[in-house]
Amino acid sequence: MTNDQVARAFSGHRFDEAFDRLDENVVWNLIGYTRLEGRPAVVAACNGTTAGNVDVTTSWLRFVSTGDGDVVAVDAIGRYEGPDNVTAVSSCDIYEFTDGVVHTITSYTTEVNPDDYPLTGTRE
Repeated sequence: MTNDQVARAFSGHRFDEAFDRLDENVVWNLIGYTRLEGRPAVVAACNGTTAGNVDVTTSWLRFVSTGDGDVVAVDAIGRYEGPDNVTAVSSCDIYEFTDGVVHTITSYTTEVNPDDYPLTGTRE
């Protein structure tokens, strides 16, 4: 996988496709929320997200990436439809690679009004 493909997989919640490209000492900065350090902590958080979304349909209303070197950014708007509610989240994830391995992820996320983002997009 290219660095762009790794970043898109991770941002698209296809975490397991990217796990083997995470540095053992990876740092995930979730700005305004927390900082995760080490592959086990990042994998646990991803697995928690996957488990929490088991009954949720995710649609990507925006999903673009840029960067072909050691830094890749993914800008996305995801719409999450679950049995009890609908939410939408706008995010920007910045991935920093060394020798093809992710050593730092910086994520900026904010919940947005799902009514402002009707289901017209595609799935990643």
